[in-house]
This record gives sequence, structure tokens and C-alpha cells, in this order.
Amino acid sequence: MNVLEERILKDGVVKEGNVLKVDSFLNHQCDVELFDAMAKEWAKRFAGKQINKILTIEASGIGMACIAAKQFHCSVVFAKKYKSINIDGDMYISQVESFTHKETNQVIVSKKFLNEDDRVLIIDDFLANGAALQGLISIVNQAGGRVEGIGIAIEKGFQPGGKFIRNLGYQLESLAIVDDMDWKTGTITLRKQD
Repeated sequence: MNVLEERILKDGVVKEGNVLKVDSFLNHQCDVELFDAMAKEWAKRFAGKQINKILTIEASGIGMACIAAKQFHCSVVFAKKYKSINIDGDMYISQVESFTHKETNQVIVSKKFLNEDDRVLIIDDFLANGAALQGLISIVNQAGGRVEGIGIAIEKGFQPGGKFIRNLGYQLESLAIVDDMDWKTGTITLRKQD
């Protein structure tokens, strides 16, 4: 069992509606030592890939992506959910539905930060139905770049996103896969991985 799986079992909280609350260490308060261990594991799993950019989506993936970028010696670009006045010029745009927030966002990346020379590792905190990943893949494709791999902290294995993305042919590496959760008992069942 890896350190992320141990932490999920220790501090993760199951909420009604298949929501796994990990805000005490992953996506509200950030355990940087944990992120470092996760980054090293992704570096092993994507060894040999010519990654020159990491792409994530605001806001929960940014911390993990930045720590991971140190392992790959590259920069991080994050897709913004809202256009602000300081984003100018041409943009790549995709629609993304959030499982957790039950809303659709338009995510954007400035064209000056992603192009056809980029070999991209996508990093995100959760994978449920795969909508966020599909949006990020679309942005890389619009830029003419190539998705070299996808690193996920926690995959909900009982939802279709992981299978769908793998069936598209992408190397998808989830550090923890939750096969079942029961909010009434607080039980979390993790899939055994090599």
C-alpha cells in the first residue's frame, strides 16, 4: 500500500452521493510531503516519456502538478475555469462538467502557453466520470501537442471515467483506486495495485 492509499484510509471521509472528502491533505489543506511522494511515483510510472509540460485544471490539481513538475523539470500550465481581465489573446477552450460541484465550466488556456511542440502530462486530483480529463485532452489536441500520460491521485474505480480514458489509448496512472465507498459506515475499499 502506498502513502496516498494509507492517508485515504486514515483521513478520508465518505459523504453521501459517492463523495470522498480528502480536503485535510489533498485539495484544501495540502500535504506537500505527500505530494512529493506522489510526484516521485508518477516520475517512475512515466519514466522514459519526453514530458516537457504538465497540464492541470484549477484549482485542486495545481499544488500536485507543481510538485510533480520538479520531477520532470518542466513548467505547469493550468486551465482556468473563469476568464479574467488579465487573460488576453487567443485561447483554447473546452467545456468541463464537474462531478463534485454539479456544474459545467468553460475551461481556458492561453495559446501562448501550449503548442504543437509540447509533450504533456496531465495531472488531476480525482477521476470520476472523466469529463475534466476529456476537456484537458481536448485542449492539448487543439494546441497540436501530444498527451504523453495522465496522472491521477484518486480514481473512483466504480465510475466509468478510468475505463473510458484507458479505452482511448492513454497511459493513465492512478495512485489510488477506490472500488467502493459506503457513507453510512465510512468504509473505503481500495483496489490492490502492483
